[in-house]
Amino acid sequence: MKHGILCGLIGAGIQGSRSPALQQAEARAQGLELVYKLIDLEKLGVGVEALPRLLDDAVREGYSGLNITFPCKQAVMPLLNGISGEARAIGAVNTVVIAGGKSTGHNTDASGWAWGFRRALPNADLSRVVLLGAGGAGAAVGYAALELGVRELSILDVDRSRAAALASRLGAQFMGRKVVQGRDLKAELHSAAGLIHCTPTGMAGHAGMPLDEKLLRPAIWVSDIVYVPLETELLKAAKRAGCKVMDGGHMNVGQAIGGFRLFTGREADPARMDKHFRSLG
Repeated sequence: MKHGILCGLIGAGIQGSRSPALQQAEARAQGLELVYKLIDLEKLGVGVEALPRLLDDAVREGYSGLNITFPCKQAVMPLLNGISGEARAIGAVNTVVIAGGKSTGHNTDASGWAWGFRRALPNADLSRVVLLGAGGAGAAVGYAALELGVRELSILDVDRSRAAALASRLGAQFMGRKVVQGRDLKAELHSAAGLIHCTPTGMAGHAGMPLDEKLLRPAIWVSDIVYVPLETELLKAAKRAGCKVMDGGHMNVGQAIGGFRLFTGREADPARMDKHFRSLG
């Protein structure tokens, strides 16, 4: 039995996270001893300004790695000793590996979403896609969607400058694709084949819908990255409209598979991890 794998998750409002259960159960199944802790900014009463201290604490306490979530995926980047090529291209980090006192940032959100998308919506139309949310998760999923072959991507965010910046960055990386800042959600969805939702709306504590249900139609597939609750109001509305859907659990499991590899150096069993996730309710 391998000892001493200590991991954690830094983010705000993360008490509903499935990461501890997923990582620890997979480790047990492989004969590993892994402890996974939640480092919740809300519980600690701090904001992203506490990241330098929290990272220093993790190094000092012997953590092997950390998952990073909202609102820290971009703020953590300048604090690390190194960043993988993919994380740098995406502009966000969701996993930090700590070794020899050094921290290296990675991104498993992109590969995790792509893994889930291939499973949930294998024959989806990738001609025109609308991306709602241009934060850390949106950046990763937008990158993954373009890598999978999306030809036109329209990005919308309540912070218009953030949407414009992400569209510019992704457009420069995927020459030959049309990547733009969306101007009007109704107009964008009118001709879209798919919708990807990457904002906190619909999460526990952020109840509601990110758009008017009337904008949904059967020809649009809908991917929501929110996984607590697993069936969001958006997905319920999408199903009522006759849309094919992908819940956030697919991305969460795909992300966890990548995280497990980085934390332990071993491959997770995808079917086992997915089954365990679905059993958590």
